[in-house]
Amino acid sequence: MSRASEPAVATPDRKIALLIDADNVAHAKIGEMLAELSKYGTANIRRAYGNWASDSLKGWKDKLHDFAIRPIQQFSYSSGKNATDIALVIDAMELLYTQKLDAFCLASSDADFTPLVMQLRANGHEVYGFGERKTPSPFVNACTTFLYIESLEEEAPDVSRAPVEKPPAKAKPSATAKAASEKIADKSLAMDTKLVTVLRGAVEATMAEDGWAPMSAAGSAAKRQAPIDPRNYGAKNFPALFAATGLFDIVKSENGQSFVADKRNKDRAKTPGS
Repeated sequence: MSRASEPAVATPDRKIALLIDADNVAHAKIGEMLAELSKYGTANIRRAYGNWASDSLKGWKDKLHDFAIRPIQQFSYSSGKNATDIALVIDAMELLYTQKLDAFCLASSDADFTPLVMQLRANGHEVYGFGERKTPSPFVNACTTFLYIESLEEEAPDVSRAPVEKPPAKAKPSATAKAASEKIADKSLAMDTKLVTVLRGAVEATMAEDGWAPMSAAGSAAKRQAPIDPRNYGAKNFPALFAATGLFDIVKSENGQSFVADKRNKDRAKTPGS
């Protein structure tokens, strides 16, 4: 990650406008991008710009529906001119002066957006950027925080770890974790790439240095990324949903608070706070 300056401390109620240049950024990591963005607030406005009649954007269409991103149609009025960029810039300036936003996020590998970033920051807004490693340095350096898409961790589910492990000593398993340990986890949930991406991103966004995240915070972070209701997956709440995937460890502290950790994180502490 390249940082022009350190971002302010994130709070869940911070409002962020996510503007995507679909012509210049790959769709494969949109879930991971939203997970990363949830560390800084909630992407209330999600728009993707491009000529949606073009074959080159076919891969984006399912992602738009999955993550509630509004497609903004922009025809190419003349050869060699990028009307998409102009449409994005116009919308960004309109949002700047008509909406009460805390930050903007621009997803593009096009350095032509550098002046826009500078203008948004001059007006007191943080600007987070996503783009490929080919992104020119002026755009990267202009952003408050810029993350290369290639650096986003793959979120492919590891079904081989489906059974829930026995919780470590000094921590009591929650009721949902105990129930999950008595049967094989629901592999269909573990194979749901979108769900796993959101849940893992939520844990990463809210975990402490010990690798454990408060369950309540992780559930809230998941809802900031996508409109996920655990009941739609056969679980009564987020603790049950995390447990049902078989991809997370869940423990309850002595004061009754539940914590969740990604099983892939081998650097985490054995117990929360230890």
